[in-house]
Amino acid sequence: MSAIDTFLSAARSGLDRVGPARARELQEAGALLVDIRPLANRRAEGEIPGSVIVERIHLEWRLAPDSEWRLPGVTPDSTVVVLCNEGYSSSLAAADLQRLGLPKATDLEGGFRAWAAAGLPVQTGGSPAVP
Repeated sequence: MSAIDTFLSAARSGLDRVGPARARELQEAGALLVDIRPLANRRAEGEIPGSVIVERIHLEWRLAPDSEWRLPGVTPDSTVVVLCNEGYSSSLAAADLQRLGLPKATDLEGGFRAWAAAGLPVQTGGSPAVP
């Protein structure tokens, strides 16, 4: 097993990863869906309606519950589902969020592409990221 495979496996070991249908249920119940994909991917493939765009380089600052730059309403009790293209970098990001104080952070198995393949709502992409 490669070093990145080991790293990814360790990150996922602490996550209760969710599939597209469960992610939608969580979103409808008030969970925050956070799209960390680059603008080029969002423009090409679309976005999940109601998701929050936070590019990966800003994620920890915008979601750490004790960060002065966190998104409004983010607390240690927040349920956060991180998504990327296919569910790899989102696993690493969700594990980072858990370490920063969001124990209910997880990620979307298969990422945005699994969501779209499941026939769930997608809107035209290209929204600006949260500054």
